Amino acid sequence: MIQIKVSDEISSVCPTFVGACVEARVVNTPYNDRLWNAIHEVEQRLRNELTTDSVKSLPSIAATRAVYKLCGKDPSRYRPASEQLIRRMLQGKELYQIDTLVDLVNLASIAYGYSIGGFDADKFVGDELVLGVGKEGEPYEGIGRGPLNIAGLPVYRDAQGGVGTPTSDHERTKMTLGTTHLVVLINGYDGNEERVSENAQYIQRLLIDYAQSDGGTYTIYR
Repeated sequence: MIQIKVSDEISSVCPTFVGACVEARVVNTPYNDRLWNAIHEVEQRLRNELTTDSVKSLPSIAATRAVYKLCGKDPSRYRPASEQLIRRMLQGKELYQIDTLVDLVNLASIAYGYSIGGFDADKFVGDELVLGVGKEGEPYEGIGRGPLNIAGLPVYRDAQGGVGTPTSDHERTKMTLGTTHLVVLINGYDGNEERVSENAQYIQRLLIDYAQSDGGTYTIYR
């Protein structure tokens, strides 16, 4: 299993941080109609509950934005992925349809408001990820975004470099239709271990329902 460590850089600005790592064997598919029915149900619920202004006040998103500021990043310019997804949905736009694993992780993110990274674990270099803060000039290619300035962003690094931030994950370790070994990381900057655990268990159920998985295992880290 992959090991996750939280650096002093993160602990000093967010001592209550709690994360969850879901690791599972999966089968990806281009599209799953039942999954999209579930996505539309959550979209409708959130459209009834939130506005593009109030979404920033969700505890999971507000805490992530606060950590961005403490690390030196403007959260309105580099929005956390969960906020990006929910805002898109509240604007009446469809969520991007990529493939079942990506769509599943996006559902888990909008349902709980946490920025969640999904990775092809076989693409990691080494067996450890460390959560730190991005440096000036550190190379990073966001998925579908090209070069991304991650200075001041929380970032997971493997032995080769950055693989994931709450704004965008890295092209090098992204999920594809060939992904069979999945790692999902939930970033609980609000310190709510109960809700982070609920989110992890929700992901496990989604993997069982839509990704031909036994749900794998999840661990809490801080």
